[in-house]
Parts: sequence; C-alpha cells; structure tokens
Amino acid sequence: MVFCKGWLPPRLISVVRHRAMCTGTQNLTREKAIHMIKQTIRILAALSVILLLQPGCATVRISSEANEASPVVKELVKTTHNWNGELLPAYPQGQPEITILRIRIPAGTRLDTHSHPVINAGVLMSGQLTVVTTDGKTLHLKAGDPIVEVVNTLHYGINQGKVPAEIVVFYAGAIDTPITVVEPR
Repeated sequence: MVFCKGWLPPRLISVVRHRAMCTGTQNLTREKAIHMIKQTIRILAALSVILLLQPGCATVRISSEANEASPVVKELVKTTHNWNGELLPAYPQGQPEITILRIRIPAGTRLDTHSHPVINAGVLMSGQLTVVTTDGKTLHLKAGDPIVEVVNTLHYGINQGKVPAEIVVFYAGAIDTPITVVEPR
C-alpha cells in the first residue's frame, strides 16, 4: 500500500487501510484512497441521518405545535379550603387510594343530594354546572373552572345548560372508604 503522510488524518488512514484489506486491494494509489475516503464519508453521513431519525436519538417536532418554545404550566388552584371557605380536613388514615372519575351530566339534570367523606377536586371540562349546598351556598362553574369540593357537607350539582356538562374529579381517599355517600330519599 502506498500512502503519503501528511495529507490524510491518521483515523482516516486506518479506515482506508481496513477497507483496502477487506476489498482485497493491494496497490492503493492516492486516487483510490481519495475515492475510498469519499465513499466512507458518504456512508457515515447516511448512517448519521438514519441514526438521527431513530426514536429516542433526536427530538423532531412534526406536529402543529412545533413553534412552541417550551411547556406551559398553569396552576388552576392551590388552597387549604374548599369552595365554600371551610378548611379542608386531614387526609383519612390507612392506605391511600386515588380515584379519578370523568362524570357526564346531561343538560337539565339534577344530581342526588350527597356528600364526600374525602378531599376531592376537579375541573369542569365542558358545559356548565351549579353546585348547591343544603344550607343554600352556591357555586357556578363554566368550562375550564376548577373546584375544590366540600367535604362531609350535603350538596348537589345541577346542569342548567343546554349541553351536557363533563367534569373530571380527583378523590384522595383511603382503601375501603367511600368517595361519595348519597343521602337517602
């Protein structure tokens, strides 16, 4: 093999020598070496592109949200009180159990009077909802509004709108503790 020192980086010389041995080329001229180097660079470039397109190797945004600079976090509520101003009780004893419900309330529907023995909070996803305690306190919710529910207080919800209301509610309870107790009629 013929090499001119100084015109090829040492790592490329070893790559070209390896390729020459693998292809059976005994007399490697400068032109053949340059051709092999160009081929090696093309192969490495193609492999780099393939690697970048693999999941987990690079972040490529394809969605319409590609122009967003960073995630946006909006705190909906942070409180130690429920919606009618009462201090939230302590969490129940025992093994914690989280329940998340998506509740759909048809237009014109009034829920049964009930109470919650555990802390719960939610977000009205669509429609409107009015929450009323048995002592007359009222909360009106529209889509996007958060609620920290009353605990151990009888109340009901009513959808006075023309479309269904949908609310997602998170209950922080304990195993074998009910999340809702309906008042007997």
